[in-house]
Amino acid sequence: MTVRLRDENFRKASNLAGYTSVYGLAKAMGINRSSVKRVLEGVMRPGPAFIAGAVTVLKPFSFDDLFEVVAYVPQTKRHEHADNW
Repeated sequence: MTVRLRDENFRKASNLAGYTSVYGLAKAMGINRSSVKRVLEGVMRPGPAFIAGAVTVLKPFSFDDLFEVVAYVPQTKRHEHADNW
């Protein structure tokens, strides 16, 4: 099993919380901008620091709102540009 980001929910929650850039969100989450960008682009899976930061700064959204637990599937890159929403 692994954790996968619910992309659309995550972006909506980020916007509703006032984060309009990857930089601002990463700073609030206490992690590197490149880590947030890689997760949003599908290059990297969300790790413990990403998950903890997200559920902390994107309250009242919960883990289940932002992430889903799925059977392990090899990572594939989504070709999205994540600098801004």
